[in-house]
Amino acid sequence: MTGELLWPVYATPDDLTAIEAVPLQARGLPETTYALLTRAAGLWPDRIAVAVLPDANWQEPHRRTFAQLLADVHRYANLLHDLGVRRTDAVALMAPNCAELLTATLAAQLAGIAAPLNALLSPAHLGALLRRSGARVLITAGPELAPDTWTSARRLAATGVLDTVLVVRPTAATAAPEPLPVLPGVTVAYLDAEAQHSDPSRFAGTVPRSSDLAALFHTGGTTGEPKLAAHTHGMEVADAWMLAAYPGFTAESTVFAALPLFHVNALVVTVLMPLFKGQQVLWAGPLGYRDPALYPLFWKLVQRYRIASMSAVPTVYAALARYPVDADISSLRFAVVGASPLPTAVRDDFQAHTGATLMEGYGLTEATCASALTFPEAFRPGTVGQRLPYQRLKAVRISTDGIWKDLPPDQTGVLAISGPAVFPGYVVGRDEHGYVLDGLGKLVDGWLDTGDLARVDSEGFVHLSGRAKDLIIRGGHNIDPTVVEDALLAHPQVAAAAAVGRPDPHAGEVPVAYVALAPGATVGEDELRSWARARVAEPAAAPKTVTVLDELPVTGVGKPYKLPLRADATRRAVLDAITEVSPRATVEVRIQDGTALATVAVRPGTDPAAVEAILGRFAIRWELRSSAEHHGSRPGAARRLAAPAVPDRGALA
Repeated sequence: MTGELLWPVYATPDDLTAIEAVPLQARGLPETTYALLTRAAGLWPDRIAVAVLPDANWQEPHRRTFAQLLADVHRYANLLHDLGVRRTDAVALMAPNCAELLTATLAAQLAGIAAPLNALLSPAHLGALLRRSGARVLITAGPELAPDTWTSARRLAATGVLDTVLVVRPTAATAAPEPLPVLPGVTVAYLDAEAQHSDPSRFAGTVPRSSDLAALFHTGGTTGEPKLAAHTHGMEVADAWMLAAYPGFTAESTVFAALPLFHVNALVVTVLMPLFKGQQVLWAGPLGYRDPALYPLFWKLVQRYRIASMSAVPTVYAALARYPVDADISSLRFAVVGASPLPTAVRDDFQAHTGATLMEGYGLTEATCASALTFPEAFRPGTVGQRLPYQRLKAVRISTDGIWKDLPPDQTGVLAISGPAVFPGYVVGRDEHGYVLDGLGKLVDGWLDTGDLARVDSEGFVHLSGRAKDLIIRGGHNIDPTVVEDALLAHPQVAAAAAVGRPDPHAGEVPVAYVALAPGATVGEDELRSWARARVAEPAAAPKTVTVLDELPVTGVGKPYKLPLRADATRRAVLDAITEVSPRATVEVRIQDGTALATVAVRPGTDPAAVEAILGRFAIRWELRSSAEHHGSRPGAARRLAAPAVPDRGALA
């Protein structure tokens, strides 16, 4: 492949047309993630590929060159092949980030299909995902690395769904490993020790093709149980290339990685993308961004390792902005933010504090990872960036009978995506050929219904204006509202329940719930909150508040209508926050273009800068007014929220 074909000029938004004049198939991309790794090892065998920071030792990372990484992947993949893993077999992976997990993830995609699991999910969800994946091999953290994860792994093994449990150790562990228990009917062994004598020079099995499945990622959806979204090798390579082609990502720039590997961003942005240009990736310790010890040291890490790019959620950047810049961080040029809305105050504070540009992006698991990204030198306020090359984005109106109508540029509707990064479907079963996949209503003629409300302008820049879907996004983590609703509906005195996201300056959103009670009910809001907390499997999904209403709002045809609830949750959040600087302020929230707009009125003499600083912490639309009169509702003043006179929600888009 020639350099001109692989790396077109991609410096400004105007280059998109010229890039797409050449078909993607003609650019000579590696066919699979394994081919991508093999290419990197051939081009830069002695260059450092990964440097992994072990616990409490930020100065001495565990380093592997591209050649060493490929050899390790061969060893692990050959072990999996010896255990019977074949092309259509999944390998489950459940561990905090560590050197062995990085290798194991790539090896699972070579020998079979990687199926990463979030160990913080409830045991019921983990078991359901494991059964749906069909994985008989689990690679998991051992007692040294993550005792709680190890306990979960042993419980899963006890259910009889596994044949083999391979245990990973902390990065650069030197002490003798702990003896592993005997589990009836299950082989239990340390991964690296078992792979020690496997062939490091080549893979003994059949290498994958572009159309073969590479990974199964669990994702939130419209039901209480996570779904498994299927990724092909071609999808992952294409999306990684689109990011690697982005201006500024050079071989000399170090990438910082701290998101967990069960997240698509960690795999595509910080594992696969750097392989294209031979970039070094510096991996944080097992806790990643959840490690409080990382933040006071972060600017020193940027200086020591010349970190040029990173990817995180808004709460990470808000936390970093609180620590003095005590090092030379001039290398940090691309700080990418996504997964949840970016508050204006977070953007402004971080950029003023560091001088580094926050690059907002947009993506979802069903479209591999990234679909739009901001140009640091061509910032468009109010957008999440321009669509990436070869991806098509449009807004559509979806009628109540499911008919799509394309909308012209700059008109708001449901955002839809097509192109080489769109997934083939969710896992719904298995047959003699492998996994049975179904779009479950999200795929229409190759287009993916994202569930997000947006308008796309004529240049392909995306302006998000809310979410048509009801997912609550807490710190980048998707929370299905039905989990909360089902827990509350289990109470004998609850007649109806609805959960929505309440804006939060730290987490982006937190779940809150509204309920209507059965006649004669005597249960109180605090008791209902305790009831829900005891029955919601995931602590992050437990509602912060439960509010009792006479009835929940519905549309003109009687379907649940959550926008008024979101408006009320927004009003309460804003009013609580600004009371500290303006005790007599009032807040009104109205629905505009499918999203909430908060109007805040303060008494004359109130410092507007103080109020604006508080409002800027929230990822919401707001306007500030000064008024001598009180207007707007008080907290708890009404127990009824009326829905606007609008048709069914499907027609709103």
